[in-house]
Order: sequence, then C-alpha cells, then structure tokens
Amino acid sequence: MARRVFSREFKVEAVRLVRERGVSVAQASRDIDVHENVLRKWVKEFGSDPKQAFPGHGQQKPEQLEIERLRREVTKLKAERDILKKAAAYFAKESI
Repeated sequence: MARRVFSREFKVEAVRLVRERGVSVAQASRDIDVHENVLRKWVKEFGSDPKQAFPGHGQQKPEQLEIERLRREVTKLKAERDILKKAAAYFAKESI
C-alpha cells in the first residue's frame, strides 16, 4: 500500500475544520478519510507555527536548514583539526 501524500492546502483546511468550525477530531478524520492521530498531529503542528507548518516535500523549516548547515560546518572543522593534529605530530617527529 502506497503512502498517501496530502497538499498543504488540504492539511490547512482539515485543521480549520477542527479549529474554526468546531468539528471534533474524530468526526473530521472520518469525514476526510485520514487517521485520527494524523489529524491531531496536523492540528498540533499548525498550532505551534502556522506560517511554517507543512513546508512541503523537500522543503525544510529555516531552523532545520540552519541545523543542517551547522552540522556540515562541524564536520568540515573536525576534518581540518585532524589534519592539523597529524601535521603537528609529523613535524614534531621529524625535529627529534
């Protein structure tokens, strides 16, 4: 069974159904044919940051982009540090 993909607009409308129209999560999930836990997750995600909720396939929130950039930078700096350690050990051994 393939995983279903929902558009941002669909998710926003589903959340509005629950929040603005007062429909219960259980009833709304039956109406739109999604699992109740999925709809609860959408409501929670939308409530925490409506503008950044549901960024879409392949798109990340700005915080996630920054974390990824910092991880790459840490990896690069560790590699540079290791090279310098090896060079220092090499030159220390030659001078003896």
